[in-house]
Amino acid sequence: MLPPKDDLFAVLDESLKDVQEGDIILITSKVLAIHQSRCIPVTEVTDKDALIKHEAELYIDRSRVPGAHAVLTLKHHTLIASAGIDESNANGHFILWPEHIDESTRELWEYIRAKHKVKNLGVILTDSHTIPLRWGVLGISLSHCGFMPLVDLRGQKDLFGRALTMTRQNIPDALAALGVLLMGEGNESTPLLMVRGYQATFTEEDTAAMLRVAPEEDLYKPLLDAFT
Repeated sequence: MLPPKDDLFAVLDESLKDVQEGDIILITSKVLAIHQSRCIPVTEVTDKDALIKHEAELYIDRSRVPGAHAVLTLKHHTLIASAGIDESNANGHFILWPEHIDESTRELWEYIRAKHKVKNLGVILTDSHTIPLRWGVLGISLSHCGFMPLVDLRGQKDLFGRALTMTRQNIPDALAALGVLLMGEGNESTPLLMVRGYQATFTEEDTAAMLRVAPEEDLYKPLLDAFT
């Protein structure tokens, strides 16, 4: 997938040869962005921070960040640096996040599902980000389609009979973290990964929003209030 524009569907046709019922396909957001031509030559950008702030929904200026390493941003219910704008594997471009993330993820799901004539299929659009108080990057799901994103354990009992009241497992982000680790962050040229054998609850319902918490209801709201 070469910036500034390439054909993701041709890559899916070439790479996915044996899609089966119950598979979950992980696709990096960068290749979708290249497919959408969301690439700007570095030489055309005079103020990267202005571009970041334009792409972000909310941000914290780099002047408030230790070492001024990045502009911290919130975008599409995700805490990420630089609004997801990336220069790695970009061939002299800034690659922005894809547009219409949920709709585009569903389009990919519909395409793979029809192409391989399967009913039960999941798709996860991935990226990598950092989390507070930890070094290193790990994968995160930007959107998903085709399966229920939460395993609800509320009402079940723990080992000692105590009822669980809060616990729900986040499936897309858990699979994205493992998937991005296996796909790599450097020159691996592996933007797709197939998960086979995970017993997801598959559905044709639009479930992307089920994973997201409104900022005003989030446990971390006191921290989110720092964004402007």
